[in-house]
Amino acid sequence: MAEYRTIAGQAQDEFVERRSRFIGYAKPVQTEEEATAFIAEMKSKHWDATHNVYAYILREGQLQRYSDDGEPQGTAGIPVLDVLQKSHVTDLVVVVTRYFGGILLGGGGLVRAYSHGASIALKAAGIITMKECALLRLTCDYAQYGRVGSLVPECGGVTDNTDFTEIVTIRFHMAPENLNAFSKKLADATNGQVSFEQEGQEFFKIESEE
Repeated sequence: MAEYRTIAGQAQDEFVERRSRFIGYAKPVQTEEEATAFIAEMKSKHWDATHNVYAYILREGQLQRYSDDGEPQGTAGIPVLDVLQKSHVTDLVVVVTRYFGGILLGGGGLVRAYSHGASIALKAAGIITMKECALLRLTCDYAQYGRVGSLVPECGGVTDNTDFTEIVTIRFHMAPENLNAFSKKLADATNGQVSFEQEGQEFFKIESEE
């Protein structure tokens, strides 16, 4: 998977529907252990809540899990999971907590309420796209640094670290599709004296969408 959508960070939002209070929480996670730990944390925090419904989706193992936590089957966990699926996000967990207000919402009302709880949690957290980039390193002398350093952002790369010793070492990341153009421009700018090497690959945020 060269890229995927997830959330920028942990967030929450809430609303009241016919006296029932719904609190939607979203948190980025990468393992099932992280997801279940967050669910347990929310259940402990809201031990007095009527329900703590959850759903999570992980890239690791392509896992998808949900729980109605006592609500009528199909009215809570599945709607939360459905919001995540339709938003095409992964590596996150959402918990929607409900404090019952004394008025029954009915099956359709529950579906809408839990869907809304998940949606506002995602919106509060912010959806981002993560793209797999090459981790790169190059060295040059001080006379070449000005031009070489400016080529990285010109070609869509991001400088992660620069060390100034007897020579200059630049570590940066760049999308794979930009490497050929960068290599050619680097060779042209330095008369072939400077090259780069790949040290690995890692996912980086490339844009904020919501």
